[in-house]
Amino acid sequence: MSRPSPAGTPKVGFVSLGCPKALVDSEQILTQLRAEGYAISGTYDGADLVVVNTCGFIDDAVQESLDAIGEALAENGKVIVTGCLGAKKDAAGQDIVSAVHPKVLAVTGPHAVGEVMSAVHLHLPKPHDPFSDLVPPAGIKLTPRHYAYLKISEGCNHRCTFCIIPSMRGDLDSRPVAEVMLEAENLFKAGVKELLVISQDTSAYGVDVKYRTGFWAGRPLKTRMTELVTALGELARQYGAWVRLHYVYPYPHVDEIIPLMAQGHILPYLDVPLQHAHPDVLKRMKRPASGEKNLERIQTWRKLCPDLTIRSTFIAGFPGETEAEFEYLLDFLREAELDRVGCFAYSPVDGAKANELPGALPDEVREERRARFMEVAEEISAERQQRKVGTTIQVIVDEINQDGGVARSAADAPEIDGLVYIEPTPKAAKRLKVGEFVNVTVTGADGHDLWGEVV
Repeated sequence: MSRPSPAGTPKVGFVSLGCPKALVDSEQILTQLRAEGYAISGTYDGADLVVVNTCGFIDDAVQESLDAIGEALAENGKVIVTGCLGAKKDAAGQDIVSAVHPKVLAVTGPHAVGEVMSAVHLHLPKPHDPFSDLVPPAGIKLTPRHYAYLKISEGCNHRCTFCIIPSMRGDLDSRPVAEVMLEAENLFKAGVKELLVISQDTSAYGVDVKYRTGFWAGRPLKTRMTELVTALGELARQYGAWVRLHYVYPYPHVDEIIPLMAQGHILPYLDVPLQHAHPDVLKRMKRPASGEKNLERIQTWRKLCPDLTIRSTFIAGFPGETEAEFEYLLDFLREAELDRVGCFAYSPVDGAKANELPGALPDEVREERRARFMEVAEEISAERQQRKVGTTIQVIVDEINQDGGVARSAADAPEIDGLVYIEPTPKAAKRLKVGEFVNVTVTGADGHDLWGEVV
């Protein structure tokens, strides 16, 4: 039996079946329930709803689980099902639980704390307690209220010679897809209008868990970039929000998300950290996807999605870089016409393998190449920006001041890209609100920023 709980506290009954792995899942769900202030009921009639964690390994276990669900429905009526049986399908492709017990509130598979909690929140909201609810569901954020970063994984499997991140953060460790989706949903509910997806290598999401299938909103969802981005786009549309992707390496499967951008499901924006273009330099860097035909891939992306903005970063003066290799990089930049570009003069980092490479260049050569690179990049950016003059674009407002407003377009990530300065017109004064979207006609441009008037 559970200990008495304060009057009005929502109570959850819990049935745990199956192996020790399922037991651990139950412990995690119960821990989260208690952490959020729910009471645990020891009886069906004392619970506001019941969670049944099932087993589906052998026939006897399946029947035991189905019987337990049936008993919970008969005694209580409000039942959420999780566990291995929730992942099993019948011949028609329907999950077995719903086929036998169509009145259950929700069905998820194993390792699904996020989905279970989401279902509990939907059917049994926890009353707000100003004395205990010190942390909002979206967590404590250091960004403005209208945008937030969503980290989908930690660490990295690559061993780039100029980088020491794997030695600090370890190998790739992808977050469970349900956990990622739950955080995204909480952020949108909290008022976030722009979600910036980040990691060390976004396109490698799920590689470490072999693209394991998770569950979200009662359906299976692979731990893979394409499926995650599709689901985030669907969720964002419900809240009228943007999803922006960062740190995407140009692997072939990235091609799959370009149509989503063309169709407006996510922003037509890719942050692709290319670092260089010459094959020999990329090999010395030990960059992933160094053998890919990046120029051809970028051109294909732009055919599929003409509005695509591509941001990237590069290193000038890497050890052994010849003048010919650097000129090759500049030629690549001119052909690729990248919209947003940053460049760093190579700088040794303690512990990086690149320090051992021959052909270290003098500081002045590295800096001179960085300056030349940025001169070409700014010419390209200015030309591409000028093409936007006279067009009408959607922007998100970051700031309102006496000079009008400061906003960003789909082509502008916060703090690293350009801005859109909105003229202080009477219409602007009525329409501008921080964190809201507004349409602007572009009236001017330079190499980085735009100027415009509210439509």
